[in-house]
Amino acid sequence: MSGLLTLLPPAALRSSAVPAAGTGAYGAAVRPGEGAGVDCLLTHHPGLPRDRMGNRLSASGRSLIIDAAHSLYGLRVTGRDLARDGHRRWRLPAHGLTVSVAHCAEYSAVAFGAGTEVGVDLQDERDRPGAMRWLGDLLGMPGPARIRDFAECEALIKASHLTKETFQGVRLPVWRPGWRPTGTGAYRVRSTAVGRAAHLALAADGAVPVRWWWQPAPGTAATRTDAPTLEPA
Repeated sequence: MSGLLTLLPPAALRSSAVPAAGTGAYGAAVRPGEGAGVDCLLTHHPGLPRDRMGNRLSASGRSLIIDAAHSLYGLRVTGRDLARDGHRRWRLPAHGLTVSVAHCAEYSAVAFGAGTEVGVDLQDERDRPGAMRWLGDLLGMPGPARIRDFAECEALIKASHLTKETFQGVRLPVWRPGWRPTGTGAYRVRSTAVGRAAHLALAADGAVPVRWWWQPAPGTAATRTDAPTLEPA
């Protein structure tokens, strides 16, 4: 999750063909882009080991994307099928998909975009007063930013051309459910609380339809949900 963290001051196996609907690896009966501009999969990773500081260790973003592509679409891709463009945005070129990935504690989020740029971020409500004051100043807010704001900014950087050098001057719209314009071209953001004290944010270059998916553990069935959740569907 590079994006804004780098802004903080110091202190195709060749890919298989797209499967027919109903042949997803673990029960997800979807084709990439069929009925939605974005598919977003939230996965629980129980039993992750911890480092010496007690922080949960996560699988690499690359492996999370590979697993999610298999879970949702039945695609058997490898790291060689993944690419990054000039703005460091993930791609599955053989399938016309843009990809973004985030992880937080025991959870990951992978978003696939069909015909749209996409960014995803997942943040928990840890106490970060210095970072939130700094971000509030950067966004022109009257006080500290909230974790939800942080997640939206991260997602926006992942989806767009914005960098740490060009993010200055971005202003987030007042929060409401669904997509909101950001004043950065066509890019829009949306966010919601998920689970216990956690926030999920998406960014895209349009107000595209979104399908939400939940997976209780890697290798289990991905279940369609009406809203993003970190709980069993």
